[in-house]
Amino acid sequence: MNRRASRIQVIPLGGVGEIGKSMTALRYGREIIVIDAGLKFPDDEMLGIDLVLAKIDYLKQNRHMIQALILTHAHEDHIGGVPYLLRELPLPVYASPLTHGMLAIKLKEHHITADQHIVTDGIAIPIGKHFKVEFLLNNHSIPDSYSLAITTPAGIILHSGDFKFDQTPVEGDPMDLQRLASIGNRGVLALICDSTNAEREGFTRSDRVVGQSFDRIFRSHPQSRIIIASFASNIHRIQQVFDTVVRHKRSLAAVGRSMVNNIEIASALGYLRYPAGCFLPIEELLRRPVQEQVILSTGSQGEPLSGLSRMANQNHPTVNILPDDLVILSSSPISGNDTMVNRVVNGLYRAGATVIHQGIDDVHVSGHANSEDLKLLYNLVKPRYILPFHGEFRHQAALIRSMESMGVPRDDCYRAEIGDVIEISADSIRKVGKVDAGATYVDGLGVGDVANTVLRERQILSLEGTVTLVLSYNTRRRIFHDDIEVLSRGFVYMRESEALIEEMKQKALEVIAQCRQSGRNTIEQVKNQLDDNLSSYLFDKTGRRPMIIPVIVEY
Repeated sequence: MNRRASRIQVIPLGGVGEIGKSMTALRYGREIIVIDAGLKFPDDEMLGIDLVLAKIDYLKQNRHMIQALILTHAHEDHIGGVPYLLRELPLPVYASPLTHGMLAIKLKEHHITADQHIVTDGIAIPIGKHFKVEFLLNNHSIPDSYSLAITTPAGIILHSGDFKFDQTPVEGDPMDLQRLASIGNRGVLALICDSTNAEREGFTRSDRVVGQSFDRIFRSHPQSRIIIASFASNIHRIQQVFDTVVRHKRSLAAVGRSMVNNIEIASALGYLRYPAGCFLPIEELLRRPVQEQVILSTGSQGEPLSGLSRMANQNHPTVNILPDDLVILSSSPISGNDTMVNRVVNGLYRAGATVIHQGIDDVHVSGHANSEDLKLLYNLVKPRYILPFHGEFRHQAALIRSMESMGVPRDDCYRAEIGDVIEISADSIRKVGKVDAGATYVDGLGVGDVANTVLRERQILSLEGTVTLVLSYNTRRRIFHDDIEVLSRGFVYMRESEALIEEMKQKALEVIAQCRQSGRNTIEQVKNQLDDNLSSYLFDKTGRRPMIIPVIVEY
């Protein structure tokens, strides 16, 4: 094998330097496999944006090389972007039964069919000429979550997926440490490792802690209606809710389309189990005494249109908060969502509810590995190199610090950024290039038609308002008339700012005269000068920069 043939490239297209829109491409020679295709929800500055996806220009440019899309598990940040990817690139999809089941609803909504391949624990599948992918069941907050041992001519790449070591999982077995050690004995070239909780000391606690807390809370609130908000994809947590409901002889209904859909899919596939008559339509549940009611809702992240947010605002079409309701937030806020979550909590209290969240009781534990879990994984598989993924820069840096504390040389850890082309061989790991990567915005039915410039304009509109200048232009004489109309929206109240409006008109006339004298008198040139000069003038006068919109009426 020649030196060049023994190198593999890892190209993160999302999920590094951030949490969300996970997507990684592995390239060996003329073949590529793609791992996950997730989404991220917009932050407060992305006005009007519904979803954020990984930019896939690199994949489209190399479509003839792509062999498959492999999905590690069914969380939105790993499968939410799949319909948008398959719309452009009809790839074969390898995933577990539950992941395929939850993906099927998304594909149906998008009117997309896919070449789907079911995988199970321990199976090793050849993909293309150069890849063999072994699926290793791990512990996470959703069943059928996998790590991937990817054998290539350059060596084994171990992709951890989202994981933790849970010795008493809610469902299934603990991670197979012997198998991980066996893979380590074969020699692991690189570990692409979950870094989400790398800043947290110790081991991540077992999900069984949450079930014990639910039991205690239900016992201490026998007369309250109980509303539990969680991620709709956290199937293990949903099973714990069902188990608690059954033990306390209550009934449960779900609110939120994704919650209802996921319960139906997971139940049909055997991943959720509960007795007949326990799970009711919401309308039927509400006819029962309040002390028998448990409602499982979406909205644990404070999403404005979610079930819990609408309950807190008392405008849900079916369920509104009653005095003495008990609300359990069984989740932790995703980075950037704290303000929205706090707003919902305040709304719930205003409506008369009592709220229990992670800061008060053990109603949530993470599905991600803490620092000691990460050290254990390293000791089991002994990788030559480490690439932290699924984390912000601070999480990636914390994982590298943990590895350095175990004697791993700093040069053997690579903190990737989106679009890096990282080339790995037995004797080096280095960046050899950069591909066109970043974010694609979904706004309504539009995908990718809103760029960063549009977002900046929306921010200006929301913060500073607009000033519209309406001017008349005589096309035959090629002159502007002196009669200018000024309209303000979100900038100043016009009836109380007549002097400023008149000053703007005079300034606009001065700009038009200067354009005429300098010979830069085309409509576009005048528009640009009005924008630049009026913007600077208004900032000097008011300290604000509204969007200047010159409107030319030609006659």
